[in-house]
Amino acid sequence: MVDISSKKDIVRIAKAIGRIKLKRETIERIKRGEIEKGDVFSTTHISAIIAAKKTPELLPLCHNINLTNIDVKFNVKDSYIEVETTVKAVSKTGVEMEALVACAIALLNIWDMVKKYEKDEYGQYPETKIEEIRVLEKIKLE
Repeated sequence: MVDISSKKDIVRIAKAIGRIKLKRETIERIKRGEIEKGDVFSTTHISAIIAAKKTPELLPLCHNINLTNIDVKFNVKDSYIEVETTVKAVSKTGVEMEALVACAIALLNIWDMVKKYEKDEYGQYPETKIEEIRVLEKIKLE
C-alpha cells in the first residue's frame, strides 16, 4: 500500500457512471415490476452500497476508508439503464475506486436479475452489454 499517513483528512467525493444495454422488452418488464427475481432497483441499490464498502477486500492495495455516504441513481432509457454512484468520505485518500466498484457491481446485479429475459434461443446474450464505466467526477473539499 502507499503510505498516506502524512496526508490530511479532507472531504473526498467521487462519482462513477456506467450503463447496461438491454432488450427493450426487458426494460419494460423492469418498469412494470415483472422481474421474477424481484425489484431490480431496490436490490441493485443495496448491492452497490455493499460493493463500495467491500472495495478494499476486492482490490488488495486499496486503503480501508470509513465511508460517510453512498448514493446510487438510475437513469432508464429505451435501450439501456445508466447507473451513477456517488461515494463520500472524510479521508486521507480518494474514493474513486469505491465509486467504480459500486457502479460495476450495480450493473452486474442488474444483469444477474434480468439474464433470464436477455438470453437468446442458444442461451447467449447478443444484446446485453455493460459499457462506459468511468469516473465522472472527483472532488476534494479542504
